[in-house]
Amino acid sequence: MHPRNLPLAALRTFESAARHLSFKQAAEELCVSATTVSNQIRRLEQELGCKLFIRRTRAVVLTDAGRSLSRVLSRSLEDIRLEVETHMRARRKSVSLAVGPIFGSRWMIPRLDRFGEDLPGIDIELRNSPRITDASMMTADIAIDWGMGQWVGLENTPLFEIVYSPVLSPALAERLGMPTRPEEVARFPVIHQQDRHEWQEWLKVAGCAGMPLTDKATIVDTNVVIQAAIAGQGMALGIFPFCQSEVDSGRLIKPFDIDLTPTRSFHLLTRPGARQRREIDEVCKWMIKEAALNA
Repeated sequence: MHPRNLPLAALRTFESAARHLSFKQAAEELCVSATTVSNQIRRLEQELGCKLFIRRTRAVVLTDAGRSLSRVLSRSLEDIRLEVETHMRARRKSVSLAVGPIFGSRWMIPRLDRFGEDLPGIDIELRNSPRITDASMMTADIAIDWGMGQWVGLENTPLFEIVYSPVLSPALAERLGMPTRPEEVARFPVIHQQDRHEWQEWLKVAGCAGMPLTDKATIVDTNVVIQAAIAGQGMALGIFPFCQSEVDSGRLIKPFDIDLTPTRSFHLLTRPGARQRREIDEVCKWMIKEAALNA
């Protein structure tokens, strides 16, 4: 039989029926009727001139010829599937990742080179994300948000915790003197983020609950808070690990080994079933691994 004349549809039907040992299950897999499966296999047997199945009342059994052909077809179809997947993987996939400004600029951006090395077949599309409360606010394949693990209709994986600790610039420390005790925070201008809650919580941890502070400014954006501290505008609560590079480089000073650990942390969010897409799952696993390495 010339390759061009091979009954490929019938062979595919036979392979499914042989694998399931059921015409009915093969029909369900191929989205055709059981009668169609039976007719295709009967015509295939006529063309080959041999029986492939022994038909019984409620079952079918492969003949020796059927078993031999089934092994060859299964092996060949698996080889075809692997070859097709190889070429599909060769095409770059795109995954969208929604992050807030602080996470994007200070955690994800420094890791883009490593991401490209580890996942060369995936393009990451970074998007700015508002705070997410439920699945209706998911605008990307993956989102990173800050909270206590309660997102309605979404799957979440804890990524890492942060801590707060005061930071100030070397210039401010030189001008007002390096603080050595938590009570000395009172003589520095203080920058708040959004509200005064975090500073009050840190003062409790430091044993200075209720101590009055000299307010300099209240700033919403965390990146702007850090820049204001670097510019010597006041002492701020640094968010670690996001501020660690500024401390390591000497642009900021962390005067106390007193940290406030908030109840909230960063979580990785996906829609239910989204990680069945291989590229989304690979990005999620990569981010979880990176977070664990730098915990």
